[in-house]
Amino acid sequence: MLAIRLNRIGRKAHAIYRVAVQEANRHPSSGRVVEYVGSYDPHTKIVNFDKEAVEKYLSNGAQPTTRVVKLLVDAKIKLPKWVKTAPTDKKRAIRNPEKLRKNQPKEEKVVEAVVEEAPVVETETVEPAVAEAAEPVEEAKAEETPTE
Repeated sequence: MLAIRLNRIGRKAHAIYRVAVQEANRHPSSGRVVEYVGSYDPHTKIVNFDKEAVEKYLSNGAQPTTRVVKLLVDAKIKLPKWVKTAPTDKKRAIRNPEKLRKNQPKEEKVVEAVVEEAPVVETETVEPAVAEAAEPVEEAKAEETPTE
């Protein structure tokens, strides 16, 4: 079975691809290619195809890879019905939509009022009141204990 796939050429960090028709069980870099039917430069997005040759191999059952299918669709080359194309809509299902920021309850913005600083007045300590409150509790405990 034949495959239409990309074969990388070009220098390091500047890849250019040839669109090759080759046996599907061979590695793309094996060198045993039936025919080169086009080229693709991902840096400039330039795609060149030999339209007649591509249609001939597709009609004979050559399987294009997913990236080649995208390039063929962009080049407006007619594909057979059996070729699977990727969905064109870019919307994906969101896994946890409740975790998105836009779906979180909005926090009310607290506007801090500017308060003029008033002079600090020291007040008397509250210790005597605490001492008075402590005595009745002790008396209440004494009353609760049974006497003989």
